[in-house]
Amino acid sequence: MRRGCAAVMNKQRALICLGVLLSFCLMVPAVQAAPLIPSVDVNVGTAENPQQVASTLQIIAVLTILSLAPSIIVMTTAFIRIVVVLGFLRNALSTQNVPPNQVVVALSLFLTFYIMSPYWSEANEQGIQPYLNGQISQEQALQNTVAPMREFMFKQTRESDLALFVNLSDAPRPDSPDDVSTFTLIPAYVISELKTAFQIGFMIYIPFIVIDMIVASTLMSMGMMMLPPVMISMPFKILLFVMVDGWHLLIKSLIVSFK
Repeated sequence: MRRGCAAVMNKQRALICLGVLLSFCLMVPAVQAAPLIPSVDVNVGTAENPQQVASTLQIIAVLTILSLAPSIIVMTTAFIRIVVVLGFLRNALSTQNVPPNQVVVALSLFLTFYIMSPYWSEANEQGIQPYLNGQISQEQALQNTVAPMREFMFKQTRESDLALFVNLSDAPRPDSPDDVSTFTLIPAYVISELKTAFQIGFMIYIPFIVIDMIVASTLMSMGMMMLPPVMISMPFKILLFVMVDGWHLLIKSLIVSFK
């Protein structure tokens, strides 16, 4: 059991490290002559040549990207849809802070790791590991690493949302998905995910709204006007959700929606 738990923890750590590397790659331009990670020399002095200035700017850029890495991972993976849908579920159940935010975020992260693991594994095998072994160039490593992430985002992005950002940009009209810039694809993917999450949230709300209407009508007919309907309907909502095995159905639907 201990060996199995250790293997699972090592795999989760590897996925987290791979996600950070992918977020770094998404923020780096496709063609770049300078090294990805420059050598760090902490000192104070005056730059004597342009190469020292370039190295300093690279260090600042790397630190900036690392500070934005969590946001990059969140906005380019399945996390958006999952966390928004779980938020809709909590509001529909009228349970306020149950489950708490820590549980919602943690569940969303682990589901994101589960859904994104095939793409991250492909990026690691095709881009990161060959580059570390010296088999491919830096430019090819960047392309191979970002390609699985772009494939995932293209599958989930609506054509209308992608066309919106392509038309608003000054870039020429792309002839194929390869011609679409990653910085154009990401915002289109985000708004597509939000729209999908809101559609799922609407479907979640329907049965619980029916329970609210029935409880409110019953209390009004009994003359119990001072009793809050939400207080009476919440136990029935929880009972309905448990009886239909709501967590199983919801998580299964979320995972299948990314296929």
